[in-house]
Amino acid sequence: MKTQERSQRRGTGTVQDMRAIVRDTYGGPDVLRLERVPRPVVGGDDVLVRVRAAGVDRGVWHMMTGLPYLGRLAFGVRKPKARILGMDLAGTVEAVGPDVTRFAVGDAVYGSGSGSYAEYAVASESKLAAKPQSLSFEQAAAVPVSAVTALVGLRAGKIGEGQKLLVTGASGGVGSYAVQLAKAYGAQVTGVCSTGKVGFVRTLGADRVIDYTREDFAATGPYDLILDIAGNPSISRLRHALTPTGTAVITGGEGGGKLTGGLHRQLGALALSPFIGQRLTMFLGLVRAAELQDLTPLIEAGKVAPALNRTFALAEARDALRFLEGGHVSGKVVLTI
Repeated sequence: MKTQERSQRRGTGTVQDMRAIVRDTYGGPDVLRLERVPRPVVGGDDVLVRVRAAGVDRGVWHMMTGLPYLGRLAFGVRKPKARILGMDLAGTVEAVGPDVTRFAVGDAVYGSGSGSYAEYAVASESKLAAKPQSLSFEQAAAVPVSAVTALVGLRAGKIGEGQKLLVTGASGGVGSYAVQLAKAYGAQVTGVCSTGKVGFVRTLGADRVIDYTREDFAATGPYDLILDIAGNPSISRLRHALTPTGTAVITGGEGGGKLTGGLHRQLGALALSPFIGQRLTMFLGLVRAAELQDLTPLIEAGKVAPALNRTFALAEARDALRFLEGGHVSGKVVLTI
């Protein structure tokens, strides 16, 4: 305990408690509860962030439910390794570890940390960047995981000016950033979404919007690049929508089964890709300071903006996750703390 007390703030301070959203088992939003728990401590390159807002996304939902089961190899096989939920965060630096060089107490930051559904969370310095001055804490918390995933996905597809791009799941957290980023790269963007979200995707700057309940995107190509974020379109449908040398970048895959989710589709695409003229690939959208720093000037220039659908208080985390899993979200949902 004495070591923890020394680590809390470079020689001063004591371990205190905080409010946090915790769970001890996998399941739906009902497994979540608000408790007082010990405040985390810092060491090495850790940064202790006083969390002002935290993002709600499908990644958090997967961690909460433990689905697909394959994900439990990372989350914890029998029960969650991490009691406190949450990744995205925005807030101010409360304390830093001895190896931290880029941040000082009081700095406003955003990025990804461990257990961000709490008043305080620890994040590696390598996963944080200075908060864009033009954004509120709530807006900034809507950026990291979703925007970085969109950016990395587009780069994996070698996005370029003048390309014809199709974004499935264009109204979601990742999709809403993908549309804006692709336009910033100079691409011609078509977004796919449900009927009620067509207007929203248009406001993001999409050149064309396809209502998937009325039109099959596979019949609207050919596209140079497809960023497949939502649903589970077959590899053959993706290929049909591509040019003979086009690229499909696959991530996510909701509804792909409890065991592997959409991963079987991604692995199948990778196995097929070397034998065809088209390029089929996947990626991991891990939050890093480098990508956050690449996003910041685009945000400050007004080329990319968080599409903040709704905010909930920390104590309303259950409601926020229910709202997300109900398919009601256009853009992002955030907890305010």
